[in-house]
Amino acid sequence: MTEPVWGPVHRDIVDLLADHPADVPAVVDHLTKLQDMLVRLPPLEASCPLADFNRLYLTITESVLNGLYDDRFADPVFLSRLDVEFAARYFDAMRLWTDSSPGTPKAWACLFQRMRGPDARPLPSAAAGVNAHINFDLPFALVTTFDSLESEPVDGTDQHRDYLEINNIFADKIPGLRRGYLERWQLLIDMLNGDIDDWYQGELVEYTRDVAWRNAQKIWRCRHDPAAHECERARLDDTAAALGRLLLSPLGAFLQ
Repeated sequence: MTEPVWGPVHRDIVDLLADHPADVPAVVDHLTKLQDMLVRLPPLEASCPLADFNRLYLTITESVLNGLYDDRFADPVFLSRLDVEFAARYFDAMRLWTDSSPGTPKAWACLFQRMRGPDARPLPSAAAGVNAHINFDLPFALVTTFDSLESEPVDGTDQHRDYLEINNIFADKIPGLRRGYLERWQLLIDMLNGDIDDWYQGELVEYTRDVAWRNAQKIWRCRHDPAAHECERARLDDTAAALGRLLLSPLGAFLQ
């Protein structure tokens, strides 16, 4: 008999993934419950590779929710819808993997495949998840959001400025998040490096999210052409998967 994909928490995760969260508080609730389940996965327990990413994603999403409560964004309807569509793609990838579907995005499969492995380290695992979610999921989530709101991805709009404001949330949260993945000796090296690691990773997130916006604009222009749309999907999935495999390779250990 084949062991369930999610081991002892398989049924709990299947039940959680049965519905899409409808708003940002529900996304936070889903991510919180999922984190509680993922850290109970053997054999790595609390060091589960997907839990390493999910913890980061939860922290950023909680900050987005707080920003919505504090009127931080000019177009909260847009940002709320984007957050829900963005999360849906992550949960859909997990659902496909749960069903052993060949349709599981390659960008996510390379991380899911490491769930049973003993060599996936926290920071590369989190980085691989961020790579899949931003480089692959985000452009399509943007297109779906704009389509549902009967708008379009145009530079300089309130929606674009709100999108860029998320970069500031990353910049604020990255230092603490990154250090949370480090061991004591690594923290010492990090201290000796000063702020350079935080600055570099902040710049990398900003650049990557800008590329995702540009890719969304490209997909938007071909959204009614199934062949061109599929070509873009395959291209972005292959590119993100290649980077994900690199991040999870022995070379990725240098992230630590």
